[in-house]
Amino acid sequence: MDYFKIEPFELLQEVERLAGRESKLARKYKVYVQFAGGVTDLPEHHDERLVDLNLELRNVSLKVLEPYDLALSKLTRNNPKDREDVKYLAAKLRLSYKGLVERFEAEMKPWLANVDRHQRTLTAVWQEYFLE
Repeated sequence: MDYFKIEPFELLQEVERLAGRESKLARKYKVYVQFAGGVTDLPEHHDERLVDLNLELRNVSLKVLEPYDLALSKLTRNNPKDREDVKYLAAKLRLSYKGLVERFEAEMKPWLANVDRHQRTLTAVWQEYFLE
């Protein structure tokens, strides 16, 4: 599971020790957390739309990106796995292509480098993933 932020930051090493790639959790359950902040771009106000993930953990609060923000977080890297993730999200959650593009235009386009590449990806590749 990727994460972008740990609060309080002082717990970062503890989280990595308990749930990182080399942790007992990873060895036992084949699941781990890893920092993904350096390989993704997020819509400007994504932090205002985070959704609580209720895993009934006593001392841990997890928040996840809402679906449109999650899809847009995959735009910069846009590898085959990212495209499959967007295709799945679009179909499973019946996301609106118009809504995705509106969020991109308002919250990413103004500051992204290589905007033309991202717009081509949205229109030439990703648009076909959406039902509308």
